[in-house]
Amino acid sequence: MRTSRHDGERGRPRVSAEVGTWLARRSATAADWSAGELVAAKRGTTVSVVIPARDEEATVGAIVTAIREDLVERHPLVDEILVVDSRSTDATARVASAAGADVVAQDAVLPALSGLDGKGEALWKGVAATTGDLVVFVDGDLREFTTAYVTGLLGPLLTDPSVAYVKGFYHRPLIGAAGTDADGGGRVTELVARPLLNMFWPELAGFVQPLAGEYAGRREVLESIPFVADYGVEIGHLIDLLELRGLDALAQVDLGHRVHRHQNLQALGRMAAQIMHTLMDRLERYDRLVAACPPATVLAQFQRGSSADGVERELVLTDLACAQRPPLASLPASIRQENAVRATA
Repeated sequence: MRTSRHDGERGRPRVSAEVGTWLARRSATAADWSAGELVAAKRGTTVSVVIPARDEEATVGAIVTAIREDLVERHPLVDEILVVDSRSTDATARVASAAGADVVAQDAVLPALSGLDGKGEALWKGVAATTGDLVVFVDGDLREFTTAYVTGLLGPLLTDPSVAYVKGFYHRPLIGAAGTDADGGGRVTELVARPLLNMFWPELAGFVQPLAGEYAGRREVLESIPFVADYGVEIGHLIDLLELRGLDALAQVDLGHRVHRHQNLQALGRMAAQIMHTLMDRLERYDRLVAACPPATVLAQFQRGSSADGVERELVLTDLACAQRPPLASLPASIRQENAVRATA
């Protein structure tokens, strides 16, 4: 992977020497491993794939079918495919089950705990409801999915015991009415996450897609960190694992390209705010910055009003309080045992 500079050429380096060596040592491509090679490398290691899905009936079936046919039946690499149905109102659960996945309702996992909203909640529940030594996360809205996503993420974990967590990256086309911008996706990454990481955790500057929804980790590692309940979950993972495990325990793999449903600007604004709240929380948690007062958690946005009532702009308020789940390993044994009993019933 090449490093170039656009401005400040004579100033101090934008990327530290540590990041440069990490990029060369810990970046790979999915084509570096075949499914057969990884089956041979398993040596008793079990693998779970977790797919969080909310109203993804149009895409989740093809994702599950591809994994089942290629990585369960053809190559015995994946031991468990779990779709976490995150309060869908469509046929997501039925489609996923028919394709061959185990399906669990998000709120049915660890029922002793009050349910939270958000993607991170579904991911945390997915870890709790599976048993694999390695856990691979794949978003449920992917189009043109290939099983190289799964094999690519498993490659470093199955072949290098010093790697604890693997992040995917890819080209993300933005498809719109005016055509396709080959790398126009990832707007929240480029406008919010990357600048903030470079400011406060420059060690993570080498991650191409810090907010990618495709990643994998060792169970003991995933159970040792908190999960932010909303879209701050991915940036929270990277920061926590950097602080707890160090940069060299993290790796990234080029998965090619990613096509998925795009969010509108208001939704992206809420995602950006959630990510900023998570980063502010981590700045205080790791004593990197102490705020004189906590940031406000209410986001005010404006949307076009109804012409019938004569309102041109309608004020919309969203509470973005940074709810988090604790490390699974810290839960009382009674709560985890109750969940295990329900899962086997």
